[in-house]
Amino acid sequence: MLLLWRWIVTFHHKVPLKDKEHNQQTLRKVLPKAEELKKQLLEQYQTELNKYMEDVKEREKIEKERQKREELEKLREEEERKNKLAALAAVKAAKAALTVTIEDDKSKKISTILSKPITPSIDITAQTSKEKPIIDRSTKPSLLCDTFTLRDIILPTKLMHNFLMLAFTNTMNNKETCGILAGKLEKNRLLVTHLLIPEQTGSPDSCVTHNEEDIFDYQDQHNLITLGWIHTHPTQTAFLSSVDLHTHCAYQLMMAEAIAIVCAPKYDETGFFILTPEYGLEFIANCRETGFHPHPTDPPLYTKAKHCKLDVTAVIEVVDLRRK
Repeated sequence: MLLLWRWIVTFHHKVPLKDKEHNQQTLRKVLPKAEELKKQLLEQYQTELNKYMEDVKEREKIEKERQKREELEKLREEEERKNKLAALAAVKAAKAALTVTIEDDKSKKISTILSKPITPSIDITAQTSKEKPIIDRSTKPSLLCDTFTLRDIILPTKLMHNFLMLAFTNTMNNKETCGILAGKLEKNRLLVTHLLIPEQTGSPDSCVTHNEEDIFDYQDQHNLITLGWIHTHPTQTAFLSSVDLHTHCAYQLMMAEAIAIVCAPKYDETGFFILTPEYGLEFIANCRETGFHPHPTDPPLYTKAKHCKLDVTAVIEVVDLRRK
């Protein structure tokens, strides 16, 4: 390396002055062009980099939108699955309640018949008369009479307090919590005896349940019927949203007395609701919209469940089926 350097120095001293001046003039022309070319290349590289970064951002945006669509689709499927399972549960509850009701009615009729003395109360001559009987249609019962008569649902007063205590963590994290009201039929009254908490995923305005078969198994083992459901509104008042209306429709279609309880701890409100039997139930059953969507408000689609009665002496058993 040292020898090479010495050779270069020696060679430079031997270069004629005229050649040196020519080389310097040439460099004065070439170097500005090189700088200009460097500037153009930097601009070109920067343009290409910007385009590349825009493409990356666009791909990321498309990917995020795709993931969002998938999440929405999953939530929609979960909601449909939840409604179907709720309908199945309601069918089971209705069948069980109907069986018990029929047996009770049969027993009452038999008791009534046996307790009455057998006495002739019909005039034999009237039976033999061929004249047509006079029918007073004003005394006939109306078709709408007792159509919407509901059996009382007896709720333990402790139910709401126990549920809010159980949902406290979710409420503080602005997540909804839901549970299933289960119980039995006794003396033509529906008694809520159990609060079942299924595996679930909550958000600020919805709650999706999972592993509903655990609820069915527990109800079958303990001979319980589904009487409604309960959920929280962490930051809103007590009302039924469009999603709540569709969820409750499945319960009420199978059991007219099924109720929806909404607890709004922020406003210290608790609502006991049912779909209006004469309008809201049929309207929601025929609505094909999914997710949150507007509904007409006149006539009202739901109302307060006046057949709910609170009992301070009744006991409630809370069964938490969530996997810890």
